[in-house]
Amino acid sequence: MDDLAARITALWKARDDLGSVAGEDEARALVHEAVGMLDRGEVRVAEVVDGEVLVHQWLKQAILLLFKLSRMETVELGPFEYADKIPLKGRYAEAGVRVVPGASARWGSYLAPGVVLMPSYVNIGARVGADTMVDTWATVGSCAQIGERVHLSGGVGIGGVLEPPQAAPVVIGDDTMIGSRCIVADGARVGDGVVLGAGCVLTGSIPVIDAGTGEELGRGVVPDWCVAVSAMRPRRFPGGEFGMPCVLVVKRLTEGERHSKAGINEILREHGVAT
Repeated sequence: MDDLAARITALWKARDDLGSVAGEDEARALVHEAVGMLDRGEVRVAEVVDGEVLVHQWLKQAILLLFKLSRMETVELGPFEYADKIPLKGRYAEAGVRVVPGASARWGSYLAPGVVLMPSYVNIGARVGADTMVDTWATVGSCAQIGERVHLSGGVGIGGVLEPPQAAPVVIGDDTMIGSRCIVADGARVGDGVVLGAGCVLTGSIPVIDAGTGEELGRGVVPDWCVAVSAMRPRRFPGGEFGMPCVLVVKRLTEGERHSKAGINEILREHGVAT
């Protein structure tokens, strides 16, 4: 794999003149090999190592090169017609994945066994962990990393990022529930076992605050095993005082507590939030 990574990196550096390092057929074969590994889950664009997101840039480079090397084609699915450069995934039953009509995933994304796609969309480079539900009209952007036993509720938008190649994608931890109509984008991270209340907007610059202490825990990162909701905090500007968005951690959970749905709903109701 190190050799493949090195060759993809060389292609990327010569992307404006690929013929200087490889013929078009050779370049396409190398890129397809890398994207095929993503599609099968043998590699991943990013992972959390020692608390930090490690991005494997060569895999992002392979995806970007795939767009450069691919041609537009017409894809027909029953009465539907599409025109795109990247084919759709297939062989879902063989992979142990349930896909409801209206859902689609691009080749180069990985869906682990037990994943359920309601009418939704998963983009290239994304990884969706085992037994995760991608609910109706939810979207998983390019290169986003979704953990195991996650519920992405209806209308959730998980942002994607391909460029620049070193940019970290959204990472959602295991055993997490993202409430309806949440937006998680711009390299934000949601830890293991988190319940993110409906309508939250979390980006890399949104402050995350502990409701009990008022302490700012950081920006764009919700810690493990907690319930977090959308909130506002006052900020004074020359034109007056305005409410600026933040995410408020309202309760810490013990590991596994997220699975008590009645208890979680009671916590959210106390703060006027639904899932």
